[in-house]
Amino acid sequence: MTNVIVLHGGPGAPGDVDDLAFGLADAFTVLAPHQRPSGGAPLTVARHVEDLRELLATRGLHRPALVGSSWGAMLALAFAAAYPDLAGPLVLIGCGTFDEGARAQFRAAIGERKIEEAMRLYYYDPFPALPEPPVFDERANAETWADMLRLQKEGVYPRAFASIRGPVLMLHGAADPHPGRMILASLRPCLPQIEYREWERCGHYPWREKSVRDEFFATLKAWLWNQRSSNL
Repeated sequence: MTNVIVLHGGPGAPGDVDDLAFGLADAFTVLAPHQRPSGGAPLTVARHVEDLRELLATRGLHRPALVGSSWGAMLALAFAAAYPDLAGPLVLIGCGTFDEGARAQFRAAIGERKIEEAMRLYYYDPFPALPEPPVFDERANAETWADMLRLQKEGVYPRAFASIRGPVLMLHGAADPHPGRMILASLRPCLPQIEYREWERCGHYPWREKSVRDEFFATLKAWLWNQRSSNL
């Protein structure tokens, strides 16, 4: 079966993609690792990238598909840029921002709403039997995101993504406060191969949206399956 690694968001939100991984497990061999928590030296993007490289080596995985949600999509890109020969196809779900203009649009979209409300429309829990995820790691979030912003300010990202040679699919909800088309525009100069799919009546977590969940999984599974011969 095709190997797929599902990368959670946050940073610092382990377990928040368990239901996404569960929804892919009927068609693929899926891992949904928890990223390194806070404690000790401050967390960096490079540390998370190396942790992922070590996971692939330990598991003997060759060019697995990386399916990242939000920050996880950004980590997938960072890993593939650092190790283009180790990464398979990339899927970016509700990808985070790579420039201040997109972040300003994100803040404006949220406005006075709570972020949980802003990121979803018609949310429901399709897998209520799954365990509750661990508590959000605020320190991991602050440390990792600060390093990502530093790297963007220094011009490392998204420029480094030009080294990514494999296929990339970006999946986004039109109601996601992360401005999908602005983020796409920031990535396309470095990733001319990127494909984009957007759904109306869909927020930040398309696999949890009543109106698009079935179509989302059908689209994602078909795309991953079509990449298997050359990448997996």
